[in-house]
Amino acid sequence: MGDFVLDKRLDGDTVHVCDLELSEVRLMKDSRYEWVVLVPMVADAEEVFDLSNSDYNTLNEEIKKVASALKQEFNPTKINIGALGNIVRQLHIHIICRNDGDYAWPGPVWGSGEAVPYSEPSLKETVEKVKNLLT
Repeated sequence: MGDFVLDKRLDGDTVHVCDLELSEVRLMKDSRYEWVVLVPMVADAEEVFDLSNSDYNTLNEEIKKVASALKQEFNPTKINIGALGNIVRQLHIHIICRNDGDYAWPGPVWGSGEAVPYSEPSLKETVEKVKNLLT
């Protein structure tokens, strides 16, 4: 087991928001959704069962905290939570606010059009808003 290194694709598709006890919180660079990714800072972790019991429990608490904060702040129709990893093998958990009538509704966000980048001011504002929810 080496040191934790963030996957290059995750780094390119997201922006750092803050660090929790176990995970980096990162905002997806797609303004169509309030969409964050939790990346446990555990070297070589690809699956949730690669985590120690303690880290697994911490991750679940972080998922609950982040999802609850997003639900309260953005009032989406539904929160989607998923860990796919078919393309990016590094363990990461998507937490996505979904709304009736959003771009991909009711289907999955993956493969539904191209990401719509944030404007620089909007990106900064959204990062700060999410950071303030979690810290």
